[in-house]
Amino acid sequence: METYESALEVITTLQEAGYTAYFAGGWVRDHLLHHPSDDIDIATNASPEIIQSLFTKTIPVGIQFGIVIVVINDHEFEVATFRKDLEYQDGRRPSKIEYTEAEEDAKRRDFTINGLFYDPIEKKLYDFVEGKIDLEKKCIRAIGNPHERINEDRLRMIRAIRYATRFSFTIEEKTKEAIIAHNKELFPSVAVERIYQEFSKMHQYNSLRPSLLMLHQYGLLQSIFPELEAITFEVLEIRLRPLAYFPEKSFAIAGLFLLFEDLSAEKANQLSDFLKVSNKERSFILFFCHGLKFTKESHEAVDNAHFYANPFSKACLEIIGALHPKEKEAFLQAHLDGQKTLEPHIERIKSKTPLIGAQDLIEIGIKPGPKMGIFLKEAQRISVNRDLNDKSQVLDELKETDLFKESFNL
Repeated sequence: METYESALEVITTLQEAGYTAYFAGGWVRDHLLHHPSDDIDIATNASPEIIQSLFTKTIPVGIQFGIVIVVINDHEFEVATFRKDLEYQDGRRPSKIEYTEAEEDAKRRDFTINGLFYDPIEKKLYDFVEGKIDLEKKCIRAIGNPHERINEDRLRMIRAIRYATRFSFTIEEKTKEAIIAHNKELFPSVAVERIYQEFSKMHQYNSLRPSLLMLHQYGLLQSIFPELEAITFEVLEIRLRPLAYFPEKSFAIAGLFLLFEDLSAEKANQLSDFLKVSNKERSFILFFCHGLKFTKESHEAVDNAHFYANPFSKACLEIIGALHPKEKEAFLQAHLDGQKTLEPHIERIKSKTPLIGAQDLIEIGIKPGPKMGIFLKEAQRISVNRDLNDKSQVLDELKETDLFKESFNL
């Protein structure tokens, strides 16, 4: 069953039990902007206990904040009780909440465009914060006092910029002034992991480059990366130009890496440590660093085959090509041609099924032991470098090597 139909089933269950229930926030915003979205959150006046009693499978992820995950038809929906947040102390989350009604719930949210509710059964919009007007004006405006909204959650400063660049909206003047006034207050209130999640969302919607430039204009980029304090907008704009040519299937860290002049593996590790990225993302950016050097040099065919067999090679080659957009097409074509000539060898490396295996070597007299790995590597080198796909040919060639002769005192 589709996400929307499953979410509608949640609304129906709550309403038939006598409770108010609406789609809330981002889905409503995207619906009004005619942007397809399956990210549906639900708000209701039913308590978490009632929500849990009405549905067979629930996950109490945030009971203290009135939030329950409802699982229905293999879809998960965050169902939150209308609330008023009280006593913000850490610049991240409330230490106390109070259950309320829809209008009060809307007023505690971040921006007007995210403070909308929609009843999918009645097909009726509920707008207590003039969010629809701001959508029409293409404006990002904090709900109520922007300083208070930012003090409640400092991450909202970055979110404002993400929404502005994603939708090509402007940030309302008082909201802009508040962001600039608080731009040095991100840490320690906001965990760096949350900031990287925002970067990833910017990249997901192809707006990382304008977002980073706007973050710099608002003083936030320098707050996140103090070493960029002295960088000018003009230099930053030049460094980030390749982002316009980045492949879709890459990681945000590759774009963030361009912020820095040093594109070494050491810097990649430092950035990965700071942003606390996943092991997969760290491997990606380190392979990119390797690729920067590798593609500038000539190599044996076997080394090229191993490079192309890496699952990150395609995306990394596209990024390396993006660093020099005028030569990108020729650069990528040369590597595509190189891959075609090595295709059977690349596939064997990917599937870990080498042409010559240990048993083949045992049959020609090589005993299991420390040298077996050396012989296997040499056999692969012969196979790939001489483009041999017949076992007997590779073994014949192997027998003619100094390695083989020395091992058998020939």
